[in-house]
Amino acid sequence: MDTKTPYILAITIVAIYTGMYVISKAAFNQGMNSFVFVFYRQAAASLLLLPIALVLERKNVQSLRLGLLLKLFFLALIGNTLGMNFCNASVTLTSATVASATSNSTPVITFCLALLLRMEVVKFRSSSGIAKVIGVALCLAGALTIAFYTGPPLRPINHHRAFRTPHHASKAPTSRGTWVLGTFLMLLSNVTWSLWMVWQAALLKEFPNKMLLTTAQCVLSTAQSFVVAAVAERDFAKWKLRFDISLLAVAYTGFVVTGVSYYLQAWCVQIKGPVFLAVWSPLCFVLTTFCSSSLLGEIVHLGSIVGGLLLVCGLYSVLWGKSRESRVFECRANTVNGVQDGQEHKNPQAAELGEREREEETSMSAVKVV
Repeated sequence: MDTKTPYILAITIVAIYTGMYVISKAAFNQGMNSFVFVFYRQAAASLLLLPIALVLERKNVQSLRLGLLLKLFFLALIGNTLGMNFCNASVTLTSATVASATSNSTPVITFCLALLLRMEVVKFRSSSGIAKVIGVALCLAGALTIAFYTGPPLRPINHHRAFRTPHHASKAPTSRGTWVLGTFLMLLSNVTWSLWMVWQAALLKEFPNKMLLTTAQCVLSTAQSFVVAAVAERDFAKWKLRFDISLLAVAYTGFVVTGVSYYLQAWCVQIKGPVFLAVWSPLCFVLTTFCSSSLLGEIVHLGSIVGGLLLVCGLYSVLWGKSRESRVFECRANTVNGVQDGQEHKNPQAAELGEREREEETSMSAVKVV
């Protein structure tokens, strides 16, 4: 396989999610209800995945027992229905830039949840453990900066918008409470996504059929989203889809984001692992900021940029700590295997990393004693 393939996949995935934030925001600017949008998006995804699942996995459909379906119902409720509704409500109240910036906190939130569930361990006497703690602190600082510090506005890159929107849509919310609420909803969306990832990882061990799990969640989320949308928007005349940006947004998020990007993400993770894909998340923040300013005429504020940079630094700090821990663990495992196999020559990289890690733990212990 070409060595450029994972890089092409990662850039394509980032471009798809950038389009999702920008096109969704354009649809909301034109007055589409965000809760109705989630229902249509999930319905479109179900129409795409359900026939494929019935053709490819028709022999395994009977393995979806009632207990498993009940778990999938709550998994879809947390990760799909609540997560998407919180995210789109946040985009409506704030901006596409804020949504893409705060999405960088998802890996960090997932790490914190895994830590609480004892699926992760932090060694405070090692550089990797310190990097994780610093990363969590930076992400918290970035989220607070976006929520409570607006800062001076930055001029739009292009005043000629690709999507026609009402004049007031390009302005930042004047109410501080509205902006804080939107940022909080986006962080809450990231929490639900993190819970979804942790729970789904455990559920995949029980039922490793990814196609059926994904399809079942889309179908269940469609029904759940309909109930939420019916309560939020009781005027069904406003549910009508027209041949405008709203229909484009539904088709794009339902078919391209769910149908194409999910497959590309699985392919990329299979080749290079989840850390490689997460490293590219900040590029989505940069592209979304540029596109929302040039295509939508959004006014980007300095607070969003500073907060986004803090979130990016926090993300990289946690990923660096995770990567270093993985290298040390693999090198130590190789060393142990070498000793067990009677090899006389140890892996020099293993010896160097292991010795460096022990020195760091010893020095940190000495500092603590002093």
